[in-house]
Amino acid sequence: MERHGAPIAGVDEAGRGPWAGPVVAAAVILDAANMPDGLNDSKKLTALTRERLHAEIYELAEVGVGIADVARIDRDNILTATLWAMGQACKALSAKPAAALIDGNRSPSLPCPAKTLVKGDALSLSIAAASIIAKVTRDRIMIELSKTHPGYAWERNKGYGTRDHADGLNRLGITPHHRRSFRPVQAVLLAKDVGELSPPLP
Repeated sequence: MERHGAPIAGVDEAGRGPWAGPVVAAAVILDAANMPDGLNDSKKLTALTRERLHAEIYELAEVGVGIADVARIDRDNILTATLWAMGQACKALSAKPAAALIDGNRSPSLPCPAKTLVKGDALSLSIAAASIIAKVTRDRIMIELSKTHPGYAWERNKGYGTRDHADGLNRLGITPHHRRSFRPVQAVLLAKDVGELSPPLP
């Protein structure tokens, strides 16, 4: 990517797999002369370290965030919504990147050259920084949603398909923040429809 010059944006997302909540993408342009200490793949960091780095990245780097809500995920599918959020994150950068490094093997449509990197959050510091921004932003969203929708343990599982989330779905049903296009949520909807259509037992 050196032939494109600077600045280079790293782009990553958080939240493709959960049953509930948005998918969040981030784009980060780091300042090589003023780097946050300890950048790494967000999954390899503790929550406390992620929070510290989140603040430092915002202070020392250019950051853009894109969020695809559940309606977009259900309408377009999760991959399309993710790529859209990545594009929005790049558009949100105050400095236009000369090129972008994208985590994964699919690239969004961008106004600059882009290169995909599988497991890029372990190979590129700018992608690692983007992974931290995306993860912390999404975790905060799910913690807030857990306050108005208790019973699904989103404050702990962040919308992923854990047993306590499944228990909440079975007991309480779905919320507006559940992804109806995802099979576990569809199964709950189907069971509800079948129950409503079934005649009462004698």
